[in-house]
Amino acid sequence: MDYRIKGRRALVMGASRGLGRAVAEALLAEGVATAICARDPVRLERTAREIGAVGIPCDLSQAGAGAKLVEEAARRLGGTIDILLVNTGGPSPATFDKIDDAQWRAGFEQLWLSAVSPIRAALPGMRAQGWGRILLVTSIAAREPLPNLMMSNALRAGLHGMANALSREIGPDGITVNALMPGYTLTERLKEAGFKAEEVAKTVPLGRIGKPEEFAALACFLASEPAGYITGQAIACDGGMLRSI
Repeated sequence: MDYRIKGRRALVMGASRGLGRAVAEALLAEGVATAICARDPVRLERTAREIGAVGIPCDLSQAGAGAKLVEEAARRLGGTIDILLVNTGGPSPATFDKIDDAQWRAGFEQLWLSAVSPIRAALPGMRAQGWGRILLVTSIAAREPLPNLMMSNALRAGLHGMANALSREIGPDGITVNALMPGYTLTERLKEAGFKAEEVAKTVPLGRIGKPEEFAALACFLASEPAGYITGQAIACDGGMLRSI
């Protein structure tokens, strides 16, 4: 399929490894000029060099960082950001009684405001040209809560509501916005969260853990021209894990 996005410009957040890196590589393969960001400048520089992207170190927990990131990415890529993938990573596993008020506030900054800020910054350019793709990486936990992931369960569900409501506001401008829900995928994050791949695979209807490139294929399609009639959706890439319809 010809995605018809060659020559477009993309900003992929949280892309020094894992799902973000896989999406950035898929977009680059389609001829999309791509900037990536992450907090760790050393790992980011290495990844940018390996895949041929523009690396921009950024700590989105800092006030105003999202807007500055979009501005810098547009400057270095030579024009408006056409495709924005918001990927902020997840909070540490915990149950409700293990999370204090300060941690809830930090989680809101990490999962919510770090998504809102770059979207707000990217929208004027997308509106001006009448085209844009906004993708938010959430989790299957946003639809069906998972054990020991209280903060992710709670806050990411709200991002789905925002994505759907926003799609109605910006649809007339030629901009789509969708959420992507990864299931258990073979990334560093899975190991850091304490999951054992062999045990998790037994709970997946397809009988295996997902590959980052499979998630990236979904993201790349939703960023494409042929996907222009898909908006306001939360779409899973989970091997059949979700039981809801």
